[in-house]
Amino acid sequence: MRSKSNLYQIPFACYLISCLFTGRVGLIVDESIHFKYAKIFCGFAPKPCSSINLFMLIKLLLLVIFLSFSLTVCTDAQIYKDEDVQICESKFQLAVNNNLNSEPINEIIVEIGKSFLGTDYETHTLEKDGDEQLVINFTGLDCFTFLENALVISRCIKQGKTSFDDYIEELTFIRYRNGLIDQYPSRLHYFIDWIYDNQEKGIVEDATKQLDGEKLELNLSFMSGHPDYYKQLKLNPEFIKTIKKQEKEINQRDHYFIPKAKISEMEYQIENGDLLAFTSAIEGLDVNHVGIAVRMEDRRIHVLHAPNVGYKVQISDKPLAEYVMGIKNDSGIIVVRALEP
Repeated sequence: MRSKSNLYQIPFACYLISCLFTGRVGLIVDESIHFKYAKIFCGFAPKPCSSINLFMLIKLLLLVIFLSFSLTVCTDAQIYKDEDVQICESKFQLAVNNNLNSEPINEIIVEIGKSFLGTDYETHTLEKDGDEQLVINFTGLDCFTFLENALVISRCIKQGKTSFDDYIEELTFIRYRNGLIDQYPSRLHYFIDWIYDNQEKGIVEDATKQLDGEKLELNLSFMSGHPDYYKQLKLNPEFIKTIKKQEKEINQRDHYFIPKAKISEMEYQIENGDLLAFTSAIEGLDVNHVGIAVRMEDRRIHVLHAPNVGYKVQISDKPLAEYVMGIKNDSGIIVVRALEP
């Protein structure tokens, strides 16, 4: 794992150098997501500078330089691998090769979404130890991160901002409440809250009501009621109070959905590249699943999605209406449209 660190590399190097010259050894910074302590084994007992030979001193200084640029030391770091950077850059190159920035945002979303076909489904990719940090993982996606990445990359392409740093900035803006990382509760965990927050930011529009959607009564409580299901809530029970407050605020808003029995008669109004959320019949939840609407050769809307563990990103064999009817715990859908940047 890599973690982007800009502010602390020089101070960290200086600290290690001072440790070596004074005989102090012991600080190690975790190489993934949070601070730990361990020992640096140099293969000898550190001695004052005067007794260290030149060869050993050079080795130590090289070690210090390497550590200062390779370990995680910044609390607001971004966690990713080199492969993630390469995959992100390949998506931007795909856009250049196909002149995607001239297309409407919904069409770009479909093309970027299709470029992930065959990617493995992976659960809990954002759940890391320690303080909340921006996690990037293109090699394994769940339904939420698949949809989110397709939208983020498409917006970057449309805006002509196609560096990895541009992607990081856009992902942070979309994934977190008000675009700011502030501990675990700042992440938009409930997708219906993600819709609301990103509608306020001018990123998307909830089109469900105008598509003759019906009132959706919500009583969100799943996260606060099942903290053992969530690593950070289990380790940080003080967050539960904040999550419960957020659930209450979400419940007080107006929400709409299209019942599964009505989807077949209004499917033609769903556009290629619309974002779909499948509302849940499970007590305390908002949605069970999300995906991207794609119109196929049969002229029907199908679902481009990361379906479940053991599967890869794919397009549903069945059209949307039939697909939803086959899922017992899905009560209907919410239709969200990406707005042009």
